[in-house]
Amino acid sequence: MPAFTYKARNPRGELLAGRLEGGSSDAVADELMRSGLTPVEVKALAGKAEAAKLFGDYFEEKVSELDIMLFARQMASLLKAGVPILRSLASLAESSAHPAFQKLLGDIREGLSAGRELSACLRKHAQVFPPFFINMVRVGEATGRLDDVFMRLFHHMEFEREMRDRVKSALRYPTFVIAALAIALGVINVFVIPAFAKVYKSSHAELPLMTRILVGFSEWTVQWWPALLAGVALGFMALRWWKNTPDGRYTWDRWLLKAPIAGKIVHKAALARFSKGLAMTYQSGVPIVQGLTNAAEVVDNAFIASRIEQMRNGVERGESLTRAATTTAVFTPVVLQMMAVGEETGELDRLLAEIGELQQREVEYEIRTLSEQVEPLLIAGLGAIVLVVALGVFLPVWDLGSTMMKR
Repeated sequence: MPAFTYKARNPRGELLAGRLEGGSSDAVADELMRSGLTPVEVKALAGKAEAAKLFGDYFEEKVSELDIMLFARQMASLLKAGVPILRSLASLAESSAHPAFQKLLGDIREGLSAGRELSACLRKHAQVFPPFFINMVRVGEATGRLDDVFMRLFHHMEFEREMRDRVKSALRYPTFVIAALAIALGVINVFVIPAFAKVYKSSHAELPLMTRILVGFSEWTVQWWPALLAGVALGFMALRWWKNTPDGRYTWDRWLLKAPIAGKIVHKAALARFSKGLAMTYQSGVPIVQGLTNAAEVVDNAFIASRIEQMRNGVERGESLTRAATTTAVFTPVVLQMMAVGEETGELDRLLAEIGELQQREVEYEIRTLSEQVEPLLIAGLGAIVLVVALGVFLPVWDLGSTMMKR
């Protein structure tokens, strides 16, 4: 875990300095504030030792999402059986064959032994535990229902994993077809068209416009292919960097919702995550405002997350959840109607869970019918490309054949 140096003031106003490990500078600042100190400056500690440590951590096996999901399930079973939390962590560490996970559990046990809360110990590992997970554990500590919260977290993470796998599988087929088509066009452009171009040049005949375009682009590709590959690689890296920025992620996610076919799947999957997440927090006793904040962290779409934060602001001003959701323009009429019924009957948690199930079933239906929706578009696009290439390549051949027959 990275180390940070800090400067902070105690309640008497005295300036203190020290070193503390944490997942990020914000996590270190939170830890200082919980200790009664006011952070003034938090900086990452640099140096050969830290560089070597980070270099070693790069090759170390990381704690996976599946490890965290199983951790939540096992903790729920152990706590429900009445096993003390320290003994539960020790048992999980002993039974785990994952060195990184054993180290993580050992660090959490040390924090608990030092008198810290479990949520504070998890926050030290913010790169492993998402904010939603940590916030829910804090709610479980406050309500005394930690076993129930861990079980809900397990089911929620299982649902999240299933949704992501389904969306990835839905997008895999069109992505594969488009990639195969791009490779085929590259082979034709680099190897096939130049062979025909030699025949065209030897005939000294006037070529059609389509053929001149194809031959010119092929010659440019063959001559400048290193620059073309470098440009594609740089463009891909620039796109990934841009997507990792807050504005880029927001814009990309907004475009993704408008994408044909795939946009519907991503939108419904995000609504399912929102409904399931808000239902779980509401059932755990979390206030609706805090629940909306937590739900915004699990939708996996920055654009919809910003609209959920807009909902939270409306609820804070005294608006109903349904009215605040209507102004966001991201919820379907069916979802809004079920949300209104839940508020009127006082069964909002149950209706939100049903909304999540409904959206999940719609995602599954969209995935099952994806091939039927994509195949006509792919066939039309493939037909247009084949037509252009065929006309550009074979029209001069036909003209040459006609000329030779006339002679």
